[in-house]
Amino acid sequence: MSKIKVLVVDDSAFMRKVLEDILKADDEIEVVATARDGKEAIELAKKLEPNVITMDVEMPIMNGIDATKQIMEHKPTPILMLSAITKQGSEATLKALDNGAVDFIEKPSGSVSLDIRTIGENIIKKVKAASKSTARIKSSRIFETIKKEEKSDNNALEKTIEKISGLSPEKLNNMAIMIGSSTGGPPVVSEIISNIPKNMPPIFIVQHMPRGFTRVFAERMNNNSSITVKEAEHGELVKPDHAYVAPGDSQMILQKRGGNIYILIDEDMPKIHGTKPTVDVTAEYVTKYYGKNTIGVILTGIGRDGANGMKMVKNKGGYTIAQNQETCVIYGMPKTAIEMNVVDKVMDPTNIPDEIIKFAKKIGGR
Repeated sequence: MSKIKVLVVDDSAFMRKVLEDILKADDEIEVVATARDGKEAIELAKKLEPNVITMDVEMPIMNGIDATKQIMEHKPTPILMLSAITKQGSEATLKALDNGAVDFIEKPSGSVSLDIRTIGENIIKKVKAASKSTARIKSSRIFETIKKEEKSDNNALEKTIEKISGLSPEKLNNMAIMIGSSTGGPPVVSEIISNIPKNMPPIFIVQHMPRGFTRVFAERMNNNSSITVKEAEHGELVKPDHAYVAPGDSQMILQKRGGNIYILIDEDMPKIHGTKPTVDVTAEYVTKYYGKNTIGVILTGIGRDGANGMKMVKNKGGYTIAQNQETCVIYGMPKTAIEMNVVDKVMDPTNIPDEIIKFAKKIGGR
């Protein structure tokens, strides 16, 4: 079996050496070269055609964000970003994901992490997962058609809003949308949410992402959405026209008090399927309180998280949607749900917002 060829990109000689040592320790991986900056990375990507690139974010000459964009335009390759856990690092990483990077690894202690070996196992796991990803990777391309159509019709948004308007706050309060996503998901989730109009039920988003990144992820989506998007807070009241992102390293659950539903954030609950937040955990509570009025959406990602969640939605009489294989960076989570026969519709993400609107109307009796 041929080895996974990896190009390591980092401006720190120490980081390049340690990353190379970590990766070389696995028999299935070969480090074909290292690069000191984005410009050198672009040249080596063309010349060596690696299977995976690990890319630092902050570098001289050319940073990792710009390098990722150019590589994805000219030589699409699965790219893993290495990011510092800071607000600035989170924003840069999410921009790199928009530019086509498939996933990211958070450095444990800043741009030069002397303790990088402590996450060696995770780096190897993510490199192997990235090597299996499809290199159509730049998910923003998925939505080019929808954006072109909107540009050609200035009334597109108003027409979309007309489709859902007329549902009372009482009806919207009794409905919910559950979205689960992992590797390759942030740009897809962002585009779906940006095409959701006002006058919609509450949306619960579980994106596999560590603490700190989920807040920035929510803020970025909020800047491009008709509805309010925020990182969920412990004890807050659930409202229509809001999307709640599960905080990293926590489980997002729900509680009903009186006629209202509140969000509870539990940092002590264990990981399920090796991740926290977990789609299946939140889905259990969403289906408990919203039952047949739940729309479940499962998107790109490694593993099987969310399949049981979609099963819960189906068992309660709700409606389930899965992202199609052609547009998934990693076809793990949707594939598992589809194989369990708990998915009503498999589709391109460009069509998911309209499908959500259609079934919200149906649930609301319009």
